[in-house]
Amino acid sequence: MSIAVIGAGAFGTALAISMARGGGDVALWARDISSLQETRQSPRLPGVNLPDSVSVTAELDEIAQADTLLLSVPMQSMSSALSQISAPLDGKSLVACCKGIDLASLTGPAEVLRQKKPLATAAILTGPSFAADIARGLPTALTLACEDDEIGQSLQLQLSTPALRLYRSTDVVGAELGGALKNVIAIACGACIGQGIGDSARAALMTRGFAEMTRLAIHLGARPETLAGLSGMGDLALTCMSEQSRNYRFGLSLGRQEPFDPGITVEGAKTAEAVTRLSQQVGLDMPICKMVYHLSTGQVSVTDAIRTLLSRPLKEE
Repeated sequence: MSIAVIGAGAFGTALAISMARGGGDVALWARDISSLQETRQSPRLPGVNLPDSVSVTAELDEIAQADTLLLSVPMQSMSSALSQISAPLDGKSLVACCKGIDLASLTGPAEVLRQKKPLATAAILTGPSFAADIARGLPTALTLACEDDEIGQSLQLQLSTPALRLYRSTDVVGAELGGALKNVIAIACGACIGQGIGDSARAALMTRGFAEMTRLAIHLGARPETLAGLSGMGDLALTCMSEQSRNYRFGLSLGRQEPFDPGITVEGAKTAEAVTRLSQQVGLDMPICKMVYHLSTGQVSVTDAIRTLLSRPLKEE
């Protein structure tokens, strides 16, 4: 079975490299292929060459011929990217590798896949991972979520490599919400450290943030054990504690009152807005996510955000 990756950012390129190392040919789609074809390197993954078995193309309909398509495009761009593929993709497996909630539909990537390509099978690849680690072949474990467990088993075998270990789940909602919401909490943790209020405060934000993640996910039908796994707690721990995380670095810049490169995609900022609207719709209290939304849009300062959270009424854990 053939594999194609749509999106030649750091993560998409890293996945293409990893899949190629696992054996077989991989097609990688990029808008601008001239540099990749000439240098066989991505500027976002310096020092890592594309294997010879990775072909690069700018033709979406060409890449759509693959049996399995990994979509590594930003969450807010996924719907548009799928609309540009004229082929119906009947019977193919579409694996979303982004993390977030679509602002237009307030749904996760799996539902966007189903809406755009209903005759394909939707799956999610998520968990604690940095593109540089995957590209360098460092050991990484991820969650592969697919409601059809038979197809999920096939994808697990197809996409696992000696260095990339995939754990299977049928809980798509839990997997995608864990991946989406941890980015929001990472922004909060970055702002906390950037403001200089300490590791104890960060630990509190991670813990209470995890409670918010779990609260919403279970309300929407997820299983709590999914949130305790790689796609939830595992990804939360990694993203909230490393400057390799774009969301954490964005939070650091907010806490330090420093400018942040607008060309860097920060999925957690849009997710904070989407989850604030979604939580209001379903009647759930998610104060940290709401505060990150207000913080990332400049509606409150970090100092005011901290003061507001600390002044909330005392309650049982």
